[in-house]
Parts: sequence; structure tokens; C-alpha cells
Amino acid sequence: MGDGIEAGQNVIGGELEPCGRDPVTGFYRDGTCRTGQQDVGVHVVCAEMTEAFLAFSASVGNDLSTPRPEWGFPGLRPGDRWCVCADRWREAFEADVAPPVVLAATHASALEFAALGDLRAHAVDGAA
Repeated sequence: MGDGIEAGQNVIGGELEPCGRDPVTGFYRDGTCRTGQQDVGVHVVCAEMTEAFLAFSASVGNDLSTPRPEWGFPGLRPGDRWCVCADRWREAFEADVAPPVVLAATHASALEFAALGDLRAHAVDGAA
């Protein structure tokens, strides 16, 4: 696309599917884990939040649980699906607290940060 936004493929070679609309996720807040030039955090892994991951993320400086109304952010709870930064997912994986992943909604660029086998091992959508 001309604006640097990639709709693209998911990590399993299909068309990228929506990640979450309640709350609305994605760097572009359109429900998908698309990425583009402005997305320096590379928010491309569609993850299902867990208590362990939310605690880990807060411990490394990214509190995803606390609502931030000034940013239109409701705060996340376990079970919510959210586009997380690919390098944060990898850090959580290395710390043994990686959240489950929705492969069909995870952008292919996540493979620059995490191995497909590791993502598949955490898949929630049966797309192994």
C-alpha cells in the first residue's frame, strides 16, 4: 500500500484475520495486527491475554491492565485478545510466560522475531 501499511499475510500463509474488536486492538485500532512504517513497536502478534503475561508486561514497563481513558485504552483482562509487540512476545516466551497466539490473526512479520514452531506451540486456534 502506498501509505506504508501492510495488510498482508498471517504467519501460516493465509490472509490476515481480525484479532479483536472488544476492545478494539491493532496499532491502527482497526481490529487487526497490521503493521506499517509508523508502527515502530511492530504490534503484530495476536495474543490472548493471561494473568502471567499481563504481570510480565507491567514488570518490564508496559502496563496493559490499567485503563488509560486519555488514549481511549480500556485496560486489558485475561481472555482479551490484543496485538502485542513481536519482540515483547519473544521476551515473554524466553521468560516462560508467553501468552497464547491466534496464528490466523498474527501478521507474517512476527516471524522476524519468533520462530513459527514457537508460535505454533502457543496456538489457540488449532492452526498447527
